[in-house]
Amino acid sequence: MSHSIPFLTLLIVLPAIGAVALGLLSFDRSLHKEVVYALALIVSLATAAVAVATLIAMKVHDGGFQLVSNHEYTGTSLGVHWYLGVDGISIFLVMLTALLFPLTIIFGRNRENPRAYFAWILLLEAAVMGSFLSLDLIVFFFMFELTLVPAYFIIAGWGHQRRAYAAIKFFLYTFLGSAFLLVGILTLAFIHESQYHYLTFELGPLMQTHLSSSTEILLFLSFTAAFAVKAPLFPFHTWSPDAYTEAPEEGSVLLSGILAKLGTYGIIRFDLSLFPHATRTLAPIFLTLAVIGIVYGAIVACAQRDMKRLVAYSSLAQIGFIALGTFALSTQGLTGAVLLMLNHGIIVAALFILIGFIYQRRGTWQTSEMRGLQKAAPVLAAVFTVVMMASIGVPGLNGFVSEFLVLSGTFITHRWWAVVAVLGVIVAAIYLLWAYQQVFHGEPREADEKTRDLVLIERLIMAPLIILIVFLGVYPKPVLDRINPSVNQLIAHVESSTGHYQPPVAVRGVEGTK
Repeated sequence: MSHSIPFLTLLIVLPAIGAVALGLLSFDRSLHKEVVYALALIVSLATAAVAVATLIAMKVHDGGFQLVSNHEYTGTSLGVHWYLGVDGISIFLVMLTALLFPLTIIFGRNRENPRAYFAWILLLEAAVMGSFLSLDLIVFFFMFELTLVPAYFIIAGWGHQRRAYAAIKFFLYTFLGSAFLLVGILTLAFIHESQYHYLTFELGPLMQTHLSSSTEILLFLSFTAAFAVKAPLFPFHTWSPDAYTEAPEEGSVLLSGILAKLGTYGIIRFDLSLFPHATRTLAPIFLTLAVIGIVYGAIVACAQRDMKRLVAYSSLAQIGFIALGTFALSTQGLTGAVLLMLNHGIIVAALFILIGFIYQRRGTWQTSEMRGLQKAAPVLAAVFTVVMMASIGVPGLNGFVSEFLVLSGTFITHRWWAVVAVLGVIVAAIYLLWAYQQVFHGEPREADEKTRDLVLIERLIMAPLIILIVFLGVYPKPVLDRINPSVNQLIAHVESSTGHYQPPVAVRGVEGTK
């Protein structure tokens, strides 16, 4: 379904124009930084408004791609199209992006050299939007790679003490993974050309390519190499604790809340669509890696005294849950994985923003250096409690709904992996409650007693995140109504391609959650 208004193109072009404008304004030294901040915020809010309009314009029970833009711009010989589309799987990642970027701009309003900083932020938003919307694999690859550049400069330019090391490590890991992705895309397109006598990089036609079993597995691995590093999925995660810790707090929000979802989204969108046989064949391996990531991330998080590293390893465990639901290849599991991408983005963004607030007040995020902040900053403590409980998966908050769907969907098709994954839920409660107790309980020291509570602007930053955490925990139906048709369509494609069908209860179960 197309539309007269190019919503999807606007979602990419608006922040890109804002980034270029701020880049050009960097030559005008007389411009006040408040003007730069206002311009960046207006652009990101305008992008958010277009994202909301996109959601409203979409048909609720349509599982296909909607609001499609398809324009050829490289000539027929190259076969590259400006081909954009959105469905129930990608729309809420677009909405998450549209929400978090304005919040990070407000949060980072006092950064040094704001012209360059906000230009990189807006360029990152454009690249992320392009990645979630592109249905042409070359355009997707370009957008997917483009995210590395602003992310690198945000970490290296405004990060903490070991920022240069963390930025280089992040860039090299993700860039190396993406090299495999490019090889895989070109190989798939040339195989398709040899069979159908025209070159294309569009997702739909490439899904019709006939591949031998070994070729499909190799292509699946080449694609997944890039996605697993970006997510990051265990054991490709070693760059993430350093990057999340050394990045500025806004950078940590974007890295964990949004950029990590590019990896899990890529697996769902491209691996399941293009390589259904390989996905089913290798599913036990990736389910095992997911479960190891869940348990390993949770156990290592228990040993952390650094709050940012604790959240980084907690994030690794949550990415494991997303992978678990994806490779369970059940309707419930995949629905839970898509919903968890949204919910984890909200929760981890809130955690990193709160850690940023604490760092601004105390100059540290080490749990051993703080005590009794609840007495001096009760609102901060209350907000942290809600977010922490959502991360643990307490019923009534958004973390519970998605984890329940993932675990129940996995239990239906791969029982023992689900049983082991439950350990991660239990351990998560231990390390998060322990960290909260260390920082907010106990007798405050002199420095802790002077900690100021959240001011109005900080409460406004947290408000939409807290509202969503509660709303999606109590009433997820509007989101599931849009996710389910696209998930059903994708699972049906995998089942018809492989001849393996999930138990009927997997379909009935997800209908029941609505």
